[in-house]
Amino acid sequence: MSAFRRVFFCIGLSYASNLGRLSGALVRRQVMEFPTVIRKNWISLSAIGGLCAVPFSQKQDNLSHEALVRRASSLVTDSTNTFLSQTTLALVDSFTQYVKTIHTLVTLHKHYVASGSKLTPAEEDSVWQVIVRQRQEVRDLREDCKRFESNWMMAINLSKLAAETAYNAGADQASVTAQTSLQVAQSHVDQIRQLFKGAEKNLKESKAEDSQRIKLPAAMEEEDIPEAYLRED
Repeated sequence: MSAFRRVFFCIGLSYASNLGRLSGALVRRQVMEFPTVIRKNWISLSAIGGLCAVPFSQKQDNLSHEALVRRASSLVTDSTNTFLSQTTLALVDSFTQYVKTIHTLVTLHKHYVASGSKLTPAEEDSVWQVIVRQRQEVRDLREDCKRFESNWMMAINLSKLAAETAYNAGADQASVTAQTSLQVAQSHVDQIRQLFKGAEKNLKESKAEDSQRIKLPAAMEEEDIPEAYLRED
């Protein structure tokens, strides 16, 4: 009887294996008949589905689910704090560089306006080219500030969400740390933003970004023209 059961088990196992291979081959054949785009999505979805079937983490040291959730929420706040710190540093640096560049442009423009008529054509052209490059740098830095500010706002929102999640999960220390990081980041950005607004105001009032080039007197322009070109035939 025992031998009969072993034979029966082997037959059943062989049948199940053949059925599995047959089903797999049938599915693969059906998938290959799909359009290319659908087939790629199907394969990707199948791979993801296989990953989802694997548990993310086993309970360790007899910890409760609540304890594991608290631990996970703490890890989330650590990540968001790092993201917030880096985006704050990038934003503050970009604002600082922008303010310095505006100050340089405004100072250079004031000098150009005050002494432009006293410069030789070569000197005037040299100063004007520096102003043009400085204007372009201001525009480029302005775009950088917008991009970094967008990243910073995303980090702020993520940090707020992480702090709230940690609080709801019972990770009070992680929540307090996240809220402190938020306050520090906002304080630094508020300070540099005041300088940013002041620089923007000075730039607008000075018209250093959109003023026209000074026209030199005709007599001064003719000084550099060779005499041979000024004689009449």
